[in-house]
Amino acid sequence: MKKIKDTTIEARDYYGENCLVDAVNGKRSLDRKPQGEVHIFEATEDGKKKLVHKSNLVVYLGREMLAQRIVNTDNTLVTPTKDEFISWIGVGDGGVQPADPLDPTPPTNADDELSSLVMMSDTTSSYGDYHVYDGATYPDTGYYKKQFDSVTFESDSLNDDRYLVIKITATIGTNDANGQQLSEAGLYSAESDGAGYNGNFSLFARVTFPSLIKNSDRRLIFVWYLYV
Repeated sequence: MKKIKDTTIEARDYYGENCLVDAVNGKRSLDRKPQGEVHIFEATEDGKKKLVHKSNLVVYLGREMLAQRIVNTDNTLVTPTKDEFISWIGVGDGGVQPADPLDPTPPTNADDELSSLVMMSDTTSSYGDYHVYDGATYPDTGYYKKQFDSVTFESDSLNDDRYLVIKITATIGTNDANGQQLSEAGLYSAESDGAGYNGNFSLFARVTFPSLIKNSDRRLIFVWYLYV
């Protein structure tokens, strides 16, 4: 009897700098890197003023979450679960060099949390991740994450106008994080986006920027783009 020889063809999809790259048998020419960018505006009486325009970094935790959601299968070796989705924003004051509040420290792939968390509010409306002051990680008692204002899809002019751009808008309002010098922000995934949720949060992406003084006269609008 003639032996039948099995042939295995291994196909891989890789994130590239500007597109998704297919490779066969592991060969590829571009690095895997989901892309994104962040715009921070200050709301003014006559509109809004752009303060920051920076690229973000989708960290390893975020990429591990995406891998599970794509195939709807839990990987028990990592922290995020397949049921998490990008649904919260957090801010912090640890994104700059201590000696220079205008000199951001770039995020790293291994970041699993903001460097120094800032409490958003002590009310439950639109907030989650409640913690009691512990003198270290949580410097104030209250909620450390906030819900998004909106999530929309936009066409990508560089890719035949297909809907490959996710636009996330979140507002740090007049009652949020006052008295702080904000210099970092993160998108988080969780299994719920409901107000008061206090379950697991996984950092998806982080951005650092020159310090912005936050007070009750300022309303900061984060517009966060993710490209897939």
